[in-house]
Order: sequence, then structure tokens, then C-alpha cells
Amino acid sequence: MPSTRPTKKAAAKAAVKAAPAKTSAPAPKSKKRTVAQAQQDQDSDDEFGDVAIDMASDDDDEMDNEAEEGDSDDDEEADEFPEDDAQDMSAADIEEDEDEDDSEGSYMDGDSLVDSQEENDDLEEDEDEEGSDFDDLINNEDDIDPNFGHNLDEPMPVESDYNPIKREYPEIDAEYDSDSSTEENENTVGNIPMEWYDDYPHIGYDVDGKKIMRPATGDELDKFLSTMDDPDSWLSAHNYKQGQDVKLSAEELEIIRRLEGNRIPDADYNPYEDQVEFFSSHTEIMPLSAAPEPKRRFIPSKHEAKRIMKIVRAIREGRIVPRKSGYVPPKPKYYNLWNDSEDKPREEHVMHITAPKMKLPTHDESYNPPAEYLPTEEEIKEWNEMDKEDRPKNYLPQKYNALRNVPGYGQFIQERFERCLDLYLAPRVRKNRLNIDPESLIPKLPSPRDLQPFPTRLAIEYLGHTGRVRSISVDPSGLWLASGSDDKTVRVWEIATGRCMTTYHLDELVTSVVWGPNKEVAVLAVTCGYKVGLILPEKIFSPELTLHSEEYLRAGFANAATAEPNPKASWKQPTPAEFEQGIRVWVHLQKAVKQVTWHRKGDYFSTVAPDANNSAVLIHQLTKHQTQQPFKKTKGAVQRVMFHPTKPMFFVATQRYVRQYNLQRQELIKTMMTGVKWISSLDVHPAGDNLIIGSYDKRLCWFDLDLSSKPYKTLRYHQQAIRSVAYHKRYPLFASCADDGNVQIFHGMVYNDLLQNPLIVPVKILKNAHERIDALGALCVEWHPTQPWLLSSGADHTIKLFS
Repeated sequence: MPSTRPTKKAAAKAAVKAAPAKTSAPAPKSKKRTVAQAQQDQDSDDEFGDVAIDMASDDDDEMDNEAEEGDSDDDEEADEFPEDDAQDMSAADIEEDEDEDDSEGSYMDGDSLVDSQEENDDLEEDEDEEGSDFDDLINNEDDIDPNFGHNLDEPMPVESDYNPIKREYPEIDAEYDSDSSTEENENTVGNIPMEWYDDYPHIGYDVDGKKIMRPATGDELDKFLSTMDDPDSWLSAHNYKQGQDVKLSAEELEIIRRLEGNRIPDADYNPYEDQVEFFSSHTEIMPLSAAPEPKRRFIPSKHEAKRIMKIVRAIREGRIVPRKSGYVPPKPKYYNLWNDSEDKPREEHVMHITAPKMKLPTHDESYNPPAEYLPTEEEIKEWNEMDKEDRPKNYLPQKYNALRNVPGYGQFIQERFERCLDLYLAPRVRKNRLNIDPESLIPKLPSPRDLQPFPTRLAIEYLGHTGRVRSISVDPSGLWLASGSDDKTVRVWEIATGRCMTTYHLDELVTSVVWGPNKEVAVLAVTCGYKVGLILPEKIFSPELTLHSEEYLRAGFANAATAEPNPKASWKQPTPAEFEQGIRVWVHLQKAVKQVTWHRKGDYFSTVAPDANNSAVLIHQLTKHQTQQPFKKTKGAVQRVMFHPTKPMFFVATQRYVRQYNLQRQELIKTMMTGVKWISSLDVHPAGDNLIIGSYDKRLCWFDLDLSSKPYKTLRYHQQAIRSVAYHKRYPLFASCADDGNVQIFHGMVYNDLLQNPLIVPVKILKNAHERIDALGALCVEWHPTQPWLLSSGADHTIKLFS
């Protein structure tokens, strides 16, 4: 029976004729083009204009190049109109082309001339049936596959090729087994980690650098429906790089099954092959390897030479001693197992630490303890209510009449178990106790007897106030003492005798009184409520000093009449009644004034009003009756202010910090980190390099301005809040008072040598200097300007002088 397989060229033409139109890529170019198609292309070019879009694949370009070259030896390309070409082409041309192709193919396969002749005979027989087979292909063009050229309903068995050797080829699956290297992939992001784009709406970039947007994915319901509709869904796996589901082949499924069964994925691999004895007891005639010996086999090794020279040097230096000629190795020692002599105890290791012994039982663990060890009912109830971790003992003492009545101890096993845990788990550390003399740890301070003079006893007590005496001040001459009290009075005392010279009655509680530092002007600054009053005590000073002070205080009103009014503060004259008392000037502020302090020259004074926010600190000039606000904005609530005794510096103490400002350059110099919660008082050393602060949390901090911004010393000797601290202007002394009623005196020596730190020594504690009334004790301390005398005031309405 003649062969029904069509020839190669005829099958190719029939396949091209029956090929359906593809939308994914344009059809390859053809040499023959009709007028209608040319007109259609011209219309398409007119519609898109100059836009050039290259939609051809690499396969199309290769086909175009082959068509332009016009190689006659290769197969002709499929035309766009295979019906017309089939009619025009003669049978002789087809036969000639087939003969040339077949002959060339046979020689390309490497067959002999005899095989080629036999194959040509077979081809002559096939030519007779060519016409009928070709017609059948034309008639059944709907069932022709464009790739294979046979009926899709019937599988095409390929028994052999043109080579006479019979070969069986597996059936090719057009969907999975065909080459897909030329197919276009929708996802062309490349081989990159997909987690790079988890936070972006796109999944990568294509070959043109454009973003590839993330494909739409269904929810769990869509996945469930697709699984129910597709019975083969379990055969597919999702490819994240391509963004689609890929069907697994039978080989891949077999690999998965073998992996699930803990077997080798490759079924053809035999892990237990027969052993090939390359090296055995049988003597071989020929060597297994006839390779020439490498050069390194017969050249001395450099590394061995280095090692030998290292050993030689060690022998020369004496680090390696060679054995002598008569060396005899020691013989092993044998012991008599039946010897009656006792073995010597093994010495303990150097780092061995014996386990601590258990505590010996006490009287309360006895079965018949004394009566005083037996707990009462209240103690038993309290012991039962306590947690097990908080109980001092794990048992309660009990009394039994006889030892045979004692029951078993319930915690015995637990205690032995914990003991075993301590023995082999708890690390043992040998603590070396340092034999240090405690006296050597205490700093060597001079004896207080060598630091005299300082106040030690009560000398004078000033009585007369009916309220708490919150502030006291001593004039520069050291003769007069001014005090302000909650009874709305200001009193002037003679220090030496304790006599009250004059009393000034005011409208509000007096919070602060300070004498002016200028000895040529007798003026007393008083704060009460929203006002600051300047008082001239006429009764205690000479007429010449009084007249000069009067002119000094009244001269500012002439300048104030021409100046612009200041909303922060207003300078006003007193009423006739107030003028008769001695009040010469009133300065009205917006908020209640807490403190007033003088500049060293006596022309400026500063006030503190904590509730005034940005205008809490104001500086006033006495001769011009002017007020200025140094800070546009204050950081924190201001508690105290102080002028530097020698330099144009200004200290501002808030609740937790002390800031130092330069008044000339108007800038911040330093910020002291106090470490306290609330500052109550502040004072600057007469030399200007040190300052002390007191706080409501019972701390006194000494700052060395040249050393650090943190406290040099922090003293915690008071039991209650510290109310006031003060330096002596001549002696190396400073003092503090607190609500516990005590006044503490310290020796504070500041040396001129900057390399030597200040010496601070507590020298005296004046206990119960003032009685505590309503949780308030000593409220203010002040030193005499020339003598080592200390004055203090308290909540018990008294003022006391200690000398």
C-alpha cells in the first residue's frame, strides 16, 4: 500500500492555507501584494500619521530577512494567498524542489549513497499519490493544524524519518512540549525578587522601562469557585513572576509525589549501584592513571624547609632539648590492689569552694518549745494571710507532749530538693573582705575649733511682730535691721540693743525687704502685694544723709513726666499720710511681687512676679524712674533673681535651673543643672565665682561657676524644706534654714588658686532655732556685714541674733 503521508513542501503549503488569523502578532511579509491590500495599508498609514509602532516579533524579522535575500536553496515562504499560488505552480516545479530538498536532507543526515538511492525510490512511489493527498488536504482545511499539517481529530503517529533506521518518537503536546522561547510573555519583569514591589501598585518594568501594573486578583470566594468549576485545579501552581497559574506536567507531579514520600526525586537514579573496585587485592598489569608525575613531587618543598628551619632555631636557642643517647623511657608503675595501706586523701583544687552548711535548728523548731516561742492566735491568722514568699518561716512552732506524737514534716522533700538545687546550680563565689579602716574613708576635715569664729549661741531676740516674719535685711553700716511680716508691718530695729526704732503700716502682706547697698543713700525697698515701696527712714539717719536721700529719690519724677508711660510698671507718688510715714515712691506692677534685689551700685533694682509670665522679671532704674523688661519670654516660672557682685552678670533661678546672663552683650552665658525639683532661694558668693541654692526637697547645692554646670557639692542635712540660704560678705561662712526649725552653719573657704576646690565643712547646727507653727519653721537668714553674727526669722513671730 502506498504511503499516505504528504510531502514536506505540500504539507507546509496546506498548513499555511488552513492557518487561522492570529491577533497576537502580525502575519509575515509576502512578496505578492494585491492592490486592495496596498490601498488598505495606505489608509491605515493615513489614519495613524507619523506614529511608528513596532509590533513585529523577532521571528517576523528573521522571515523578512530571508525573503529579501531570496535564497533559492531554502524552502519558499508561505504566501498570503496559497490558493492562487497552488494553481500557478506546476507539478514539475514542485517535484524538482522536493527532489532537491530530499537529497540534501539525506546527505545532511550523514547517510551513505546506497541509503540515499533507496530513499529516492521510496519518494518516487510517493509522488504518484501526491495529487490525491494534496486534494484531500485542501478539502479538509478546517481540520488542519497550522503547525503540523494533519487532522487534529486523529493523532499523527510518526514511525520513522528519512533515515532507514526505524525510530519511535513520543507524541508531542502542542501546548506544553513545544518551544515557547519565541512566545510573548505578559509579565516581563525578569528574574528579580517579587517582594521588592510589595508596597507598590506595579510589579516591575518591561523592556521599554514602563511600569507593569499588578494584575487583578480574585478574593477567596473567587478562588473557591474556580476550584469547584475546574476539576484539574489541583494540577496547577501559581507562578508569581509570570503572574498566572501554570499547569504542572506529569513529570513534575511525579517529582512532588516522590518528595512527599521521602524518596529520591529522580526515578532513574540508583543510590545503591554495584561497587567498582578500582583499588583491590588483584595486581593490575597497567596503571589506572598514566599521567606524568607533577613537578612538585621531585622539588624540595619550601614549606617543609621553613618548618625544619623553625625547629633548628628552637634547638639552637635551647627551647627544644634533644634526648640524650642513653635515654630510657620510664617504666609504668604498678600498684598492689590488695595492699592494706590507706590511700592518701586527694588534695582539693585551688579554686574549690566548699558548700555552705545548713543552718542549725533553733528553739522554735523543737517539738516542745518554750511558751514564749509559741505564736498567738493573731500571729497565726496574720501568718496564714501572708503570701508564701513574704513569710519569714515556712512553719509555725507547735508543742507536742511526746516525740512519738510528732507527725511527718510536710516540707521535708521540698527543702531537700531546694538544698540539692543550691549545691549543684548556685554558683559559689569567695568574697574577699577588704580590711579597710572606716576612718580612712571619711575625708580629713579640719576641726571646727580651728575654723572659728562662727555663731554658736543665741545673743538677742527681737520681739514685736504678730505674724510670720518672712524677710529681714541688714543695712550696709551694720547698725540697723529691717523686717517684714505677715502682720502688714515693716519694722526697723537697732541690732546692738534689740529696740524697735520705727514701724511702717502697709495695706498688704510684706514679702520682701532689702536695704539699698549705697551707703550715701538711705533707702529701704519693700514689696507688698502688687507694689514696691521705697522708704526713707528719717528717724535713724542724720539730717544731711536724709536730705541727700530725699533729693535722690524725688529727682526721678522730673524725668518720668517727659517719658512715655510703661504698661508693665508705673511710678507714682505716695499719699500725704504715706509720705508722713516715710514712703517716698510707689512702683505699681501687674502681678503680685515676691522678691526685690538691688544692684551693687544702688541705682538699679529688680523685682520678681512669678505670675506675670513674660514680664515676671523687671529691672527698674531709680534715678530716671524707668522700667525695662530684659526677657521677651521666660522659660519656666521664675523663683529668684540676683545681680553679680562684681560683673555685669544676672542670675535667674527657675524651678529647676539657674541661668547666667551677660547684661552688656545680652546673651546667655551658662545654664546650671541643679538636679532639684523646686528651687526656693539663691545667693552668690562675694567673689562671684560660686553660688548656692536651696530647694524645697531638702537639698543645698554649691556650684563652682568655673568648674562645671553641675553641682560641686550637694548637702542633705535638713529634714524639711529649705527656705533661705546666705553667704557672709567678709568671712568664709554660709548658712541655711529650713522648716524643721534648725539653722545650719557651714565653713566655705574659696581659694584664689583655681586648681584647688572649695573647702566645705559643717561647723554648727542651731537646733530648734525657731518653733514650728503650721508646718513652717525658720523662714529667712541674714549675715551681719562686718561681724560673724547670724540673724534669722521664723514662723514663731520672732527674730534672733546668734553670735
